[in-house]
Amino acid sequence: MSPDLSSESAVKDLDRWIRGEFREINTELEEIYFAERAIVLQDRADVDKLSQVLVRDGGALINRVAERRELPSDQNARYELLGMIGFYLGACRRHEVQPDQSQVAPLAQILAWSLGVAPRFSSAHQHIHNRAVGGTFNSFTSLADERIFLTYNGLAVMAYRRAAHALLDVPVLGLSNPLVTYHLADAVAALRDVMGYSQALANELDVERFFYNIRPYFKSYRVGSREFRGANAGDFAGINVIDVLLGLCSPHDPFYQEVIADKYPYVAPEDQKLLRALPTFKPLLTTAVAELEAGVPSPPLRENAQLLLDLCRHYGAATVFHHHRLVVPFLQKPAADAPPERDSDMTASGPPLKEVVETLARLRDLRAARQRPDLVTARAALDRVGELLDDSGGPALLEQP
Repeated sequence: MSPDLSSESAVKDLDRWIRGEFREINTELEEIYFAERAIVLQDRADVDKLSQVLVRDGGALINRVAERRELPSDQNARYELLGMIGFYLGACRRHEVQPDQSQVAPLAQILAWSLGVAPRFSSAHQHIHNRAVGGTFNSFTSLADERIFLTYNGLAVMAYRRAAHALLDVPVLGLSNPLVTYHLADAVAALRDVMGYSQALANELDVERFFYNIRPYFKSYRVGSREFRGANAGDFAGINVIDVLLGLCSPHDPFYQEVIADKYPYVAPEDQKLLRALPTFKPLLTTAVAELEAGVPSPPLRENAQLLLDLCRHYGAATVFHHHRLVVPFLQKPAADAPPERDSDMTASGPPLKEVVETLARLRDLRAARQRPDLVTARAALDRVGELLDDSGGPALLEQP
């Protein structure tokens, strides 16, 4: 029987390799690095042998796909294939070995072109488009800590998306509609889940394992002649839908515009549509103030306004927790002890770590509506809703996270 030379067969072979030998090689390398508490090891025969096998075998399989000059017709299949190529290139970058870009890069580029995304692996390939086979989803290694990271981080993303989709149904119904109570309560419950998953991640993930064996796969890497920033856990649209619909962040703010412009090529194609819609959203806090000021509020309006405050409180608490219990201990503190020559290699986003942390802190304070002399936040609107509820015999004022 002659071998199957179809494009579909070549993609299946690459998929089997990513789920098998690829993960085994990476795991073996990570155990060597971790034993030495090294980010990477150069000029060691065992390391060089494993990394060269990874480069050679992955490159050959991707070249087989590229030689067919045929892309999957289904968008999800194309995005999944882009993720496989990205896993390979991300691992090469992590182990600091050079793949042959001559066929790998053009295939990644044409896939990205057909999808309207950056030609690299993104976090969506791990939490939105990560098809499990035999009970196992794609990962770089088989390390327990990577599974912990992917599972809890992915569950938090799912919960944020659930909250966002609940909020998207609110404007069309109106804030005084008793049916909106269901959607707002669902969003509050989803954000409680976000906090629970984040707490579990903080408690179960080992700091050293994350820093040495997981984080390095999320670095920037080159596709062809161009460098693309690394995968970021925030590269999904749901969190921005929450930002703008609540009124905590504004698409008219130049800082926030830069945040959206930066992430746009790195979110899944279906999420790009949501990001494009952000400027059309009217903030629910603005609506709440206008309707509460218009006269004596109806019971549904009072209940929904209070749920809106609860939603903002839970959202702020989740983002503050993420910054202080995940970003600081798992990235900022370990990076302080890393060799100086690694300073430019500490983040997925490309800029120096200090700049990235400052950006994250600014987003944290916007989302938590914290009072800062250099920042205009939604604190005044939140306080006004609380005052109006108090005046109408409603619940107490929202406390700042």
